Amino acid sequence: MEVAPALSTTQCDVAFQKVEASEIDRSSYLGPDYNGDELMQLISNYYNIEVLIEYLQGHPEYRSVTLQFPDDLIKDSSLIIRSLQSRFADETVKFWILADTAYSACCVDEVAAEHVQADLVVHFGDACLNAIQNLPVVYSFGTPFLNMPLVVENFQRAFPDLSSKICLMANAPFSKHLSQLYSILARDLHYTNIIYSQINTSLAGDGLVTILDTFHVPEDVSQVGEFGNNSTLFGQHDKAEGVLPEEYHLFHLTMPQDPRLLYLSTTFQSIHIFDPALSGLVTGPFPSLMKRYKYMHVARTAGCIGILVNTLSLRNTRETINGLAKLIKTREKKHYLFVVGKPNVAKLANFEDIDIWCILGCSQSGIIVDQFNEFYKPIITPYELNLALSEEVTWTGKWIVDFKDAIDEIEQNMGGGDAASASTTTDEPEFDVVKGRYTNLSRPLRALTHLELEAADDSKQLTTRHTASGAIIKGTVSTSASALQNRSWKGLGSDFEFTEVDETGADIEEGISGVARGYGFDRKDAINKDDK
Repeated sequence: MEVAPALSTTQCDVAFQKVEASEIDRSSYLGPDYNGDELMQLISNYYNIEVLIEYLQGHPEYRSVTLQFPDDLIKDSSLIIRSLQSRFADETVKFWILADTAYSACCVDEVAAEHVQADLVVHFGDACLNAIQNLPVVYSFGTPFLNMPLVVENFQRAFPDLSSKICLMANAPFSKHLSQLYSILARDLHYTNIIYSQINTSLAGDGLVTILDTFHVPEDVSQVGEFGNNSTLFGQHDKAEGVLPEEYHLFHLTMPQDPRLLYLSTTFQSIHIFDPALSGLVTGPFPSLMKRYKYMHVARTAGCIGILVNTLSLRNTRETINGLAKLIKTREKKHYLFVVGKPNVAKLANFEDIDIWCILGCSQSGIIVDQFNEFYKPIITPYELNLALSEEVTWTGKWIVDFKDAIDEIEQNMGGGDAASASTTTDEPEFDVVKGRYTNLSRPLRALTHLELEAADDSKQLTTRHTASGAIIKGTVSTSASALQNRSWKGLGSDFEFTEVDETGADIEEGISGVARGYGFDRKDAINKDDK
């Protein structure tokens, strides 16, 4: 039997040599003085593994369980699954590890869980707690280490006035420390206008969401309001009414993702961020809304809009897509729907004909905020697109990212008379304030009744005509044809007519025959070697 040749270029003794890896550093969340000999116990306490085991034992209907980890915690997955499998040795429960999530790490990867027909998803680490479709989920945030004296020192440096209105906030894991920080600032240091945010544990009441972590609430505080859909504000009893976030300064533990940071910057007076990884305050730069206003004007004169789906599990995703498609068609623009996994510059650069992108994603980390102009085309949110396609561009200064709120805004916009007014001005060009010129390509789906086309309406022939508005195909302005006309690079072709060659041409030679494991010349060489 002939042995297939090795596919690697070189193979030596080092190729399959065992490599001893250095010890994994977990001091960022277990603390600088954690003992490696007690690692399993520390990991179990950090993720509430015993509570998770009790939950699974109380729900025998969950036979296939997926464990979802973010990239920075995937190193703990082997230890956790080993601990769980030792408690379910009878194989009544099968465990799967989900890594490299399809979209945002803070969201439940419902698509990957369906690949193994999972009954339950256990999400570890930071989470946005956005509502998903119908898969049960258990959240284990963890309890990370925090140098509280250093936090208090930086807080006093940022807010020397004891009467300042300040809101304490953090991501899901570090939010456990906020009640202790509040007690130190309000009782010991006598700050008089302090409130803090905490995870809304009432989300676990719908039967599909379970939160393993517990949050302590001091006796002398009560709920004074809500922030977003997943957070509750707590403060003194006498401040139970009239809490407006825009009147407060924000002190945030951990560095938020850019979409979350932009949302917070539009809500509070100022932002001060303490990053535990840097052990100090972060002063910026922070995302700005000034560029968003420019992108709205780009969307207003765009002829082709790409709807970029950056989530498949969040609730109201389908309704938002349908509402956007209807709005874009009403404004006589073209749109295309894209699902490309995790978007990046290289992926979106392949679609040159798209004038602007409208992204649907998680409000915490699923929306692209292009601060450094890395992407070739602007990226906006459904709320911004709705404002741009209104009869008049009105900038509210807000940044709404919730799908349900965006749907309500779109329906309100659709209920107006904008559609009728758009159809009555088909011949009127639109002024592009970004480029400073008029354009006729902003509404390619408008009715071009004034053009006399060569083919009848029932003809299957594509009739093309070039006018000042662009290429007309079957009564519609073709944005793709216009883009092809403006391209300087026409694609791969032949340069035979521009090259001086012999009139007789090239000689025809027989190519290589056979398959990759043994071409014709390889077999001949082998035979010749055997003969020798």
